[in-house]
Amino acid sequence: MLRGRSGAPVLIGGLAAVMIGTLDFTIREHLSGYRAHTAMLAAIPVALFHAAAAVGLYSLGAPRITWIVVPLIFDVPLFWLIFRPLRARFDDARRQRVFEMSRR
Repeated sequence: MLRGRSGAPVLIGGLAAVMIGTLDFTIREHLSGYRAHTAMLAAIPVALFHAAAAVGLYSLGAPRITWIVVPLIFDVPLFWLIFRPLRARFDDARRQRVFEMSRR
């Protein structure tokens, strides 16, 4: 590495690649009924929503406590709305996987 140059872009690119690969692998395992990653898969969009809401409230000039508390009001119902269908999808895939294994 040259003097004065930062490795931040390479580090960020590497971390992004690992995150995308991990998310892809997790979704595949979940949808195939192999492992239930329901909570993690439901938490990712909720965390993105919370961050976007906090940044939006910050840009509107809301007080600091509002950045945290107001998005939390929506986080739990949003998590539940995402969690339920993900869990049902995993349960269906798991039943199908077990059924196919018993036929062998």
